[in-house]
Amino acid sequence: MNQLKLGLPKGSLEKATIELFEKAGWLIKPKSRNYFPEIDDPELACSICRPQEMSRYVESGMLDAGITGRDWTLENQSDTVLVTDLVYSKVSRKPTRWIVAVSGDSEITCIEDLEGKKISTELVNVTRRFFEEKKINVDIEFSWGATEAKVVSGLADAIVEVTETENTIRAHGLRIIYELMESNTQFIANKEAWEIPWKREKIENMAMMLQGSLNADRIVGIKMNVSEAKLEDIIALLPSLNAPTVANLYNTDWFSVETVVSEDVVRDLIPSLIKAGAEGIIEYQLSKVI
Repeated sequence: MNQLKLGLPKGSLEKATIELFEKAGWLIKPKSRNYFPEIDDPELACSICRPQEMSRYVESGMLDAGITGRDWTLENQSDTVLVTDLVYSKVSRKPTRWIVAVSGDSEITCIEDLEGKKISTELVNVTRRFFEEKKINVDIEFSWGATEAKVVSGLADAIVEVTETENTIRAHGLRIIYELMESNTQFIANKEAWEIPWKREKIENMAMMLQGSLNADRIVGIKMNVSEAKLEDIIALLPSLNAPTVANLYNTDWFSVETVVSEDVVRDLIPSLIKAGAEGIIEYQLSKVI
């Protein structure tokens, strides 16, 4: 049987990734102390590994495809195929940011002030290339974790660290002086696997379903009954991906109107629809928008 080797990220993205796959139609069952979870698709074999290493495994062919961060693909300078961007995270569902930060009371106010200073980071190669391009001489030291504490304890003059909400940065009394880059989750593939027709089709189908599930996030369907006399007024109120669907109700001068809207407008939209004459309004969740 043909089988695609798929890499799933360990750590903070693991739970969100498994939930995304479930929404897209694949049930993944992690096993305690085991890096090879079960998945209800005989054409897939899953492995869990650190996002920092994923692109290397995909590039080498140990994995046919995998999910990792754009930051770690750039860090490893891996030669892989970008199948699609999957913008999701465990907190904000927005791209993460790699920033340069210093102590709140530091005299350093811009990256030029870092000339001759020590910087601590996990993203060593990207950071080194950045400062070389800026022609700023810095001493870059690899951090095994707790990077924010390196500045607080005086072990480094600045850090390059990833953040979503800036909560941890502020909690340590740090001040951001520069945004180095944005990163987001990516679905990548091995170049040789991409050239094999059945693997490429499998990867593309997976990407379509995953992206469709992300597109449906915070989008809902709205369905209602509207009299012919009120129809134009109701349609004028409706935002939509395209035009709303309008269908005659059997043997009446009423219509069924259906559309898709952003979840955050529903609280104001439904009262407006009621005032305009809509009846029998139903709101329902969407699993995919493709």
